[in-house]
Amino acid sequence: MTPTETPTGSSLDIQDETLVPSATQSSLESDDHHGHDHDGHDHEGHEHHHPPAPTLNPELTRSIEVEASAEDVAKAFQQVTKRYTKLARIPGFRAGKVPPSLIKSRFAKEVRQEVLESLVSERFRKSLQEQKVQPVSQPQISELLLAEGAPLKFKATFEVLPEVNIDGYDAIKVERPKSALEEGEFEAELANVLDHHATVEPVEEDRALLDGDWAEIGFKGQIQQLAQVVGEQGLESKTEAQPLTGEDVLIEIGGKNTLQAFNEALRGAKVGQELSFEATYPADFGDSRLAGKTVSYDVTVKAIKKKTFPERDEEFAKQLGPYSDWNDFETKLRDRLQSRKKEALESHARDKMLDELVAKYQFPVPETFVQQQIDARLERGLRALAQQGMSPDAMRQLDFERLREAQRDQAVTEVKVSLILDNVAEREHILVTDEDMERELLMLSIQSREPMEALRKRLTEDGSLERIREQMRREKTGTELFERLAG
Repeated sequence: MTPTETPTGSSLDIQDETLVPSATQSSLESDDHHGHDHDGHDHEGHEHHHPPAPTLNPELTRSIEVEASAEDVAKAFQQVTKRYTKLARIPGFRAGKVPPSLIKSRFAKEVRQEVLESLVSERFRKSLQEQKVQPVSQPQISELLLAEGAPLKFKATFEVLPEVNIDGYDAIKVERPKSALEEGEFEAELANVLDHHATVEPVEEDRALLDGDWAEIGFKGQIQQLAQVVGEQGLESKTEAQPLTGEDVLIEIGGKNTLQAFNEALRGAKVGQELSFEATYPADFGDSRLAGKTVSYDVTVKAIKKKTFPERDEEFAKQLGPYSDWNDFETKLRDRLQSRKKEALESHARDKMLDELVAKYQFPVPETFVQQQIDARLERGLRALAQQGMSPDAMRQLDFERLREAQRDQAVTEVKVSLILDNVAEREHILVTDEDMERELLMLSIQSREPMEALRKRLTEDGSLERIREQMRREKTGTELFERLAG
């Protein structure tokens, strides 16, 4: 389980794109949804067509009514008009000498936008400070009234963080997994290394296939059909499966992954021999076409080959990496496997601990965070599909509504985990130090091949740096809590 990357501690700005569409677009943002109720007002002749406002969790939704005096509104209009007077270039008038009345008529929309920029966000933030409220979603502006000579009025609706009571979090029972590396696990990995570097050579002598040999075969197979129907000609198969064919396929005689039917048919056979037999595949076979099916095979033995493994010596060890000799390689391989197993098992145990915490505490979660987490999960999934070769056109054909819904339950759980860990971190005074951040930035710089200072600047400007710090704090909190509870 990965704690959500939702920036729960971030400060937020507001934006209703219709009201302030230009200069405040970056700082006052509401994604691609805008919610405001006009209540019969046409906002100086503007007609608006908007998609529905984003859904908010009713349990966490708050609204505040904001107002600025007519005097403040008039002052804001005067300041913006004065600035436009200095900047406007209109034929027939010298620079800086354009009459204010002409500015107001010629640039009415632009002036109004800038007045909104200077008043709406400022008054909204001031009201938040006065009422000691911290929104965690983009506010939905409604009932907005703005006209020169009249007070500014609007209503802002948004989500806030839930109150999460984490009393008793340190009483969760956590069992530390036994992660000692078993000898069989080490031998299996060592065998994989040797097998990866093995060579397969033909056997020149005239002899039969023995266990340990590799048979190079050509084959044709026909899947037997179990489902039949009665037709005019008697019993008929419902479908005729395409035959299975292969050339120059290697099969290990007596190998652990070789079907017993192939072992029995090929053992003792010679090059050039043709064989016919049936093979029944287990129900859990990896290829769904064959799982639980019986196949009639015609096989020709084309060659007998022997796999030769490299010598376990100093020369081979140095081919594998910076190892002084074969014992050094085995020691470090064992250490890596031990560390990997311990990390995997403890990660699973931490996830189980977090699941128990989520089950222990019931509280509502901001819908904004849930949607952000769904976005993050989908983005990772689409990136993986792209790496697997899916084309952009194919991606556009995906049912994103269904995909989003499929991600929802896990996204809600991840948001809950993050809110719980944030509260534990506050109670335990867990912090991410500047040294921790520098190490993380160094790793990101190496991975992205981006100069560290350029990376720092970019992450700071787009707000990612603080989100990275929050995520690191959650991971650190989860680790420290596990270490304490697992004893």
